Amino acid sequence: MAETSIITEPGKQEIITTREFDAPRDLVFRAWTDPELIARWWGPASFTALVFRVDLREGGRYLFGMRLPDGRDFWSTGVYREIVAGERLVFTDSFADAEGNVVPASAYGMSGDWPLELLVTVMFEEHDGGTKMTLRHEGIPAGESLDMTEAGWNESLDRLAALLNELQQG
Repeated sequence: MAETSIITEPGKQEIITTREFDAPRDLVFRAWTDPELIARWWGPASFTALVFRVDLREGGRYLFGMRLPDGRDFWSTGVYREIVAGERLVFTDSFADAEGNVVPASAYGMSGDWPLELLVTVMFEEHDGGTKMTLRHEGIPAGESLDMTEAGWNESLDRLAALLNELQQG
């Protein structure tokens, strides 16, 4: 099951996505925190992985690099604000350069009033023998940017579901 809602109240643009995975909660959490696993599902379907570095501790940073189909590289970084193993991840999300320095969204040709830092909260709950995951991505500008971000998350989470199935098959 996949449910997505978009909230576009003035000053509060966010995507809230709920997915149920037929996988144990600890495996779903590991897929969000193990750089080797993240590299196998993160990003829209047409993106390929370049670099996935994770310093999984509160105050630790991540750096993700992906290549777009046209050959351009796309980087993001952030700081883990809260980590509750198997239950919750809270981290910032920013556009970055290859060294992990925060850059404005305009560096990637994106329009809109993007803040330098967004907030992502991911909750993991045991549910019917699997895992219910709720993702909240806050601060995205309304309009096309919000629609593109929603599509990107949905493609990423589809890839995550496929990876979880593959890992459980052995």
